[in-house]
Amino acid sequence: MEGTQVIDIDVEKKLILKEYRALLRSLKKNVSPQEKKMVRKAFELAVESHKDMRRKSGEPYVLHPLAVAKIVSEEIGLDATSVACALLHDVVEDTEVTLEEIERTFNKEVAKIVDGLTKIAGIFDLNSSIQAENFRKLLLTLNDDIRVILIKLADRLHNMRTLDSLKREKQLKIASETLYLYAPLAHRMGLYAIKTEMEDLSLKFTEPDLYKDIARKLNETKRERTKFIYDFIKPLKEELEKRDFAFDIYGRPKSIYSIYNKVKNKGVPFEEIYDLFAIRIILKSPPDKEKSDCWGVYSAITDIYHPNPDRLRDWLSNPKANGYEALHTTVMSSMGKWVEVQIRTERMHEIAEKGFAAHWKYKEGSADGVLDDWLNKIRNVLSNTDTTALEVVNDFKYELFSEEIFVFTPKGDLKRLRKGATALDFAFDIHSGVGKKCIGAKVNNKLVPLSHVLRNGDQVEILTSNKQQPNEDWLTYVVTAKARSVIKQSLKEEKKRLAVEGKESLERKMKALRIDDTEANMLLLCNFFKLDSPLELYFSIINKKTDLSELNKFDVVAGKIKLPKPANLQTEISKNSMDEAVKQTLQKNAELLIMGDGADKIDYKFAPCCNPIPGDDVFGFLTINDGIKIHRTNCPNAVQLMSKYAYRVIKTRWTKQHEIAFLTGIKLTGIDDVGLVNKITNIITGQMNLNMRSISFDSSDGVFEGKIMVYVHDTAELEDLSARLTALDGILEVGRFDSEDQQ
Repeated sequence: MEGTQVIDIDVEKKLILKEYRALLRSLKKNVSPQEKKMVRKAFELAVESHKDMRRKSGEPYVLHPLAVAKIVSEEIGLDATSVACALLHDVVEDTEVTLEEIERTFNKEVAKIVDGLTKIAGIFDLNSSIQAENFRKLLLTLNDDIRVILIKLADRLHNMRTLDSLKREKQLKIASETLYLYAPLAHRMGLYAIKTEMEDLSLKFTEPDLYKDIARKLNETKRERTKFIYDFIKPLKEELEKRDFAFDIYGRPKSIYSIYNKVKNKGVPFEEIYDLFAIRIILKSPPDKEKSDCWGVYSAITDIYHPNPDRLRDWLSNPKANGYEALHTTVMSSMGKWVEVQIRTERMHEIAEKGFAAHWKYKEGSADGVLDDWLNKIRNVLSNTDTTALEVVNDFKYELFSEEIFVFTPKGDLKRLRKGATALDFAFDIHSGVGKKCIGAKVNNKLVPLSHVLRNGDQVEILTSNKQQPNEDWLTYVVTAKARSVIKQSLKEEKKRLAVEGKESLERKMKALRIDDTEANMLLLCNFFKLDSPLELYFSIINKKTDLSELNKFDVVAGKIKLPKPANLQTEISKNSMDEAVKQTLQKNAELLIMGDGADKIDYKFAPCCNPIPGDDVFGFLTINDGIKIHRTNCPNAVQLMSKYAYRVIKTRWTKQHEIAFLTGIKLTGIDDVGLVNKITNIITGQMNLNMRSISFDSSDGVFEGKIMVYVHDTAELEDLSARLTALDGILEVGRFDSEDQQ
């Protein structure tokens, strides 16, 4: 039949065997015959279980677990048990094989890891409406076996590598979720190479044009960069050889994503980004000489090139939270450009590339405790059962992203806190009990309030009082997850204590009015007083926010309450009804059409955070109160919306229309010249007949920056306007900015 793909079974079998042999070659050399047998059994079970399954690309499904297992072995460097588990990671979820069979065929350890991988399989379900809850499940596996997380990261990396075969909207959702949570998670696990690749691949699908543009420019400047690196390295190499160091030295390019961040977020043109690469020096050094050798190399470098004193980063004395150790310096080259040089040993390099897996290899090292400290912080976040799944994800993101500061106790003990931490955060970091009783602190012998933000190198002494107890304001003073979690728990306990008195008052009133103390009556009362739970109701009574005399208005029939005015009851939108609304909207509108006569008759608005105009790549987002909001796919909020609430994202496309004009912002920079503003306004209003809402120009030292809010009909008209403005003499750059609040 036309269009039917002919499958050659023999060719596929050869391909599967070829990938399996490549996996075996990637295993560590010290794998025992018993472990090889286990990997063989896992491979055979995976082949048998997935024999009738295919991926979206059409290839046999078993190639996916094989690829994940190879990443686990080769790129993360995990053991044979992990490789076997990677081969089996979808078996229980997608086939008839049970955990009991896995345990019988292999062992308890393999079954436990596969169980962890199966429990969190839903996190990759594109239709899931509870992604935050699934991510919480993923994090809970930190308590069981960290290899679950590492295998899942390998799984996500392979999904990203094969994202081309999926539809555009699925690509956007998966890429956004990866950028939002998984790349930072890989970074925190010390998997720098995987984190970088995840970021680059995410950018490739969320901002394809920018990605291609940067990749093209990198390729065009490759020869020039190679020569620069050679000239920079040559005198260094000679000096290090003269000093008898055993080393490798090379230039490595910065990732496309890190360059994109500078171009997009810092407004630096590609041509002005000088640190497109870093020089890396890897030393062959014995453990007892690592630090002194690194500093010796630093000394040699600074004898040749002038260092920038503000850009020295010493992660030898205080490794990062993910165990990263190195010495970074930025020096001025003889060509007048700043160059970053990274100095590390082979051991440090392996830890930087393979993270936790390498730490197990070097367990005697002191950095292992750093990772344990971080894991304990995460466990503290997860142990608070009162925290919502979304709060857990946000807390965890803070722990992933935050830069660190180092502060000292009065006795000189070093403490690590996230940047922005306060004296109160420090108190809770010492001990929950100390935090609860904290009344202030002395920082460098000076008295400061609880909210005082600490800086690197501060010495902090905590002052306590037995009369002190946490209050609601404290939540605004802290940034660490542990402090926030303990404060919330303390407030809840206090609330429960006060609620007992409120409950007694309510019960007395209900008894007097002959109202039965039933669950149905309590729910009606909570609904009437617009409170979420009986606990909130009791607390509200004791705080005099709820007037029990209101109960006199109710009709009571056989102990049951009949509310006086049902119309007054406010029904909150429940999660189920929200899901139902999403389902119905998606059924009606497989693709939401916006603008023009053929557009869907649905309430939608344009998001002010990114001001989309016809022709932009957009998506619809179903909100609770404002109907559907239309965002650009490169909107600053898009990544968060797509990753946290993918189930509310609606595929959206523009229909043709020319009647309505949309407000957008244009930013210009150029050389200040008499009459230039007149020429600009002539193009906008005279030549193109467009309306302007506002125009502002700032000039300094002969250079001006202008911002214009103008109404256009679509992206084609905006591009035409940009081209005409760019053609003017004296205009250096024309760009778009998203909203008026950026002016």
